[in-house]
Amino acid sequence: MFSNAEYVYEVYKERSFSRAAQNLFISQPALSLTIKRIEGRVGAPLFDRSTNPIGLTDCGQKYIEVVKQMMDLQNGFVNYLNDLEGLKTGVVNVGGSNLFTSCLLPPIISEYKSRYPAVEINVVEANTPHLDQLLMEGRLDLILDNYAFDRKTHDSHLYRQEELLLAVPARFPVNRQLKEYQLSRDDVISGRFREPGAAAAPFESFRDLPFILLKAGNDTRDRAMSTFLEHKMLPNIILELDQQMTSYNVSCQGLGISFVSDTLVRSVPADRHVCYYKLDSARSCRDLKFYRKKAKYVTRAVQEFLNIADQLAQQ
Repeated sequence: MFSNAEYVYEVYKERSFSRAAQNLFISQPALSLTIKRIEGRVGAPLFDRSTNPIGLTDCGQKYIEVVKQMMDLQNGFVNYLNDLEGLKTGVVNVGGSNLFTSCLLPPIISEYKSRYPAVEINVVEANTPHLDQLLMEGRLDLILDNYAFDRKTHDSHLYRQEELLLAVPARFPVNRQLKEYQLSRDDVISGRFREPGAAAAPFESFRDLPFILLKAGNDTRDRAMSTFLEHKMLPNIILELDQQMTSYNVSCQGLGISFVSDTLVRSVPADRHVCYYKLDSARSCRDLKFYRKKAKYVTRAVQEFLNIADQLAQQ
């Protein structure tokens, strides 16, 4: 019944017989015939061919769930064999947002490859919902994120803490009123902004000003909305984006205020077109973690990646 299940999975993944056939290096008629035979053995159709793109039937959904479980078991055994070879081979698939893949992961990957050059490392850059989907499908081993995923489905490994700040275009007149609260990039890098004497700018000062927020499903967006709620303000949202780095760059162009992390400020050069402020919110501090699919076997290659991340975070 599950012979040639990879054919069904490829059609499900691509939602197209033609693209799946190309990936499998067979003709589309041959693929369609194989799927028909599998459906015959199952006794029910797996795909709803009346939709565009093609979708799963209820039976097909259950079939794919079983296939994913089989793939997890197979991958677990392969990874176990890789462990026995002492990291002379293996794969680490890790994902993160644009900010994390460009600024935080490179030093970890560089150190890892210097120690274990034969281990293959694949990096995926995407937004949080897509990364989580890949993690749940078993196509990623780790994602580095600041979103608080459900503990029932995710295991986590604390990397470090970070704090949200406000990035305000320097051309906004409000900056003249808030000079005593402004932070330099050096204040952020040195950690002085965390000291008790470092006051947060009154958030009400930014009422009615234009804001650039990340899209729903992102932890930064959730915390931004909580901040507005804390201060009984309705945000004037002029733009919604996927990536924190993009929202920061737009702020530097003078369009609106964005919520950025100290991780980002540490990673970009000083820019005279933007002013930083400590955020007046109970939810400004958050954990940055590596997440894994719960109960999935953790290979030695993946565990060593986490170990190296810990070592570099302590430096």
